[in-house]
Amino acid sequence: MSAETAHADQVFARPDIEARHRPDGSVLLSSTVPLGPYDADLARPLRRWAAERPGAVLAAERWCGEWEELTYGEALARAESLGEALLGLGLGPDRPLMVVSGNSLRHLQLTLAGYVSGIPVVSLSTAYSLTGGHERLRLVTGIARPGAVYAEDGRQYGAALAAIAESVPVAIVGRDDRDQPGPPLAGLVPFDELLRAEPGERLRAAGAAVTPDSVAKIFFTSGSTGRPKAVPNTHRMLCAVQQMMRQVWPFLATSRLTLVDWLPWSHTFGGNHNLHMVLTNGGTLHIDGGGPTPELFARSLRNLADISPNVYFNVPAGFGLLADELERDSVLAKGFFARLNLLFSAGAPLPEALRARMLRLAAQFCDREIRFTSSWGMTETASAVTSAHLDIDVPGAIGVPLPGIRLKLAPVDGRLELRAAGPTVMPGYLDDPERSSEAFDAEGFYRTGDAGLLVDDADPGRGLVFEGRLGEDFKLANGTWVRVGSLRAALLAAIGDELAEVVITGSGRTQVGALAWPRRAGDPVPLRRRLAEALARFNAGRRTSRRVERMVLLAEPPDREAGELTDKGAVSQLEVLRHRSAQVELLYRDPPPAEVIMSADHAD
Repeated sequence: MSAETAHADQVFARPDIEARHRPDGSVLLSSTVPLGPYDADLARPLRRWAAERPGAVLAAERWCGEWEELTYGEALARAESLGEALLGLGLGPDRPLMVVSGNSLRHLQLTLAGYVSGIPVVSLSTAYSLTGGHERLRLVTGIARPGAVYAEDGRQYGAALAAIAESVPVAIVGRDDRDQPGPPLAGLVPFDELLRAEPGERLRAAGAAVTPDSVAKIFFTSGSTGRPKAVPNTHRMLCAVQQMMRQVWPFLATSRLTLVDWLPWSHTFGGNHNLHMVLTNGGTLHIDGGGPTPELFARSLRNLADISPNVYFNVPAGFGLLADELERDSVLAKGFFARLNLLFSAGAPLPEALRARMLRLAAQFCDREIRFTSSWGMTETASAVTSAHLDIDVPGAIGVPLPGIRLKLAPVDGRLELRAAGPTVMPGYLDDPERSSEAFDAEGFYRTGDAGLLVDDADPGRGLVFEGRLGEDFKLANGTWVRVGSLRAALLAAIGDELAEVVITGSGRTQVGALAWPRRAGDPVPLRRRLAEALARFNAGRRTSRRVERMVLLAEPPDREAGELTDKGAVSQLEVLRHRSAQVELLYRDPPPAEVIMSADHAD
């Protein structure tokens, strides 16, 4: 049965994939199911649901302990007033709105205003404004050339707004805490003032000028090292990917999506995949002010105690924290699984042991089958390229190409790079022709820099396994390649109960090592002994490039300000190695000091 004939109550449509093996070693993959029709722009689903279900809640945000709600009818009316006001301030297709603060109802309303008025929205990571200096903020502002900037809190973001005041003519704030001690902030436009604008002919004309190829959003990526890349996302890209997801997840047509979601809108996972899945399918998003770190996760737990989602999105770090709490708190677990149909992990490969823990909890607290899935994609593809819309327990599985996507597995240095083409792929980086040209191969496929393999060469319908970033791989002193992504995934799968995360080391060395964070605090002596024995079991029968001979446990958590931890909660391999060079040198000191855990088969 294909996706076209899937029953409406199915969670997954059955994939139907064809593969073409070429003489040069490349493989072309695509779905035989054609992509169905989709909206021309993102204002259309907003108008549709505002007409059909004006009182339904689009989004809610916890404020002073209670949920503040925004209905579809209110969202459209406010978007039109805000769009009219922004146009009056000189914004337009070439003068976007930049948002420097995180997810909020006001942030959402301004984003919708951009959709109805043809004004692109640039949602920046809060790290640009709240950590370190403002050099990167000034840099991306110069690239995007916004006509206005929005900050939820004028005082919290005051230094950032001041840093770009000369280049951005208008600063809008949701609240500026004028009743707090200190001098008032001058020159800021209150958000509520924009809501007074009466939509008129200017807005109608601007909205009518929006085409599928108009830019709806601009994202910045790879800004931690080098010059950030500005990725324009068109309405066509964003609407097409949602139609693809509807075809592989048939339940979206019959179930009102209810999300409790923290994932930042400055990234494609939260800001495109999740937010637009709610918008285009008439669902409800509860904005979660928490996150996948111990200090933030208490907020997520409070929100999950209030709201039972029917689909739950998170990253591996978040699922690790959630599993710990669900195993401890049966009341929370019963509420969490009460309406749940689907668990979804992305952002980094999910350890198989963690997946198994969540499914065991689901079996314990739910009387129906819960599916656990993943996908793979990136900012340049408006989120998902593949989806694991099939039941497979192969570690690192990312599924099959979505309908309408052409995927090429291209040989590069002994590996297969995943390259994508289709209506969801960006036209090129903003005002960066050199990098845009380098981003595509001779056939027009976007070079993702990620590696993958078919689970089964004889059956492409079983999908792909993610093999890590090509740029993270390195060679040992003997010239042998170490495939970091697959080795990390295998190590966590083997001893993930003991470790929360690992970073692979060994470039130019004779042995592979690892920096690791323990999952739980406790006496380090027995933990080191268990890890030495676990490494010996893991290494048995493996060649040098697939063995981990030594390990150092890290006491300090990943440093978000140093770029070691992304906004999505994923650990950056390259940034950890860059900032923890002292620990790497300790790891390879001979004779090894007491802090270094040696594989038991090599220990003295």
